Amino acid sequence: MAAKIKKGDQVVVLAGRDKGKKGEVIEVRPADERVVVRGVNIVKRHTRQTAKTQGGIVEQEAALHVSNVAHVDPKSGKPTRVGFKTLEDGRKVRVAKASGEVIDR
Repeated sequence: MAAKIKKGDQVVVLAGRDKGKKGEVIEVRPADERVVVRGVNIVKRHTRQTAKTQGGIVEQEAALHVSNVAHVDPKSGKPTRVGFKTLEDGRKVRVAKASGEVIDR
């Protein structure tokens, strides 16, 4: 299956307590179909003190299932689905279904 969401993409959350929030994908976990989005789904983790780190309560982003996020349309800024198109030069690129804009840089 082709990767519709990649690291660095702008996405919007479709479901959950952070519904409607936008952010950048900072990690993709294809094995369990999850993504980590900057500033979204913040949880508190209790960490043990080690020789390198200070212990305490740390806030960090937790993973979201890929079905609960959608790409942000480059033209309108609204959620959109992703399709694929082959350009004249032979490159396969991702395109926004709503506007037809190319998502890949």
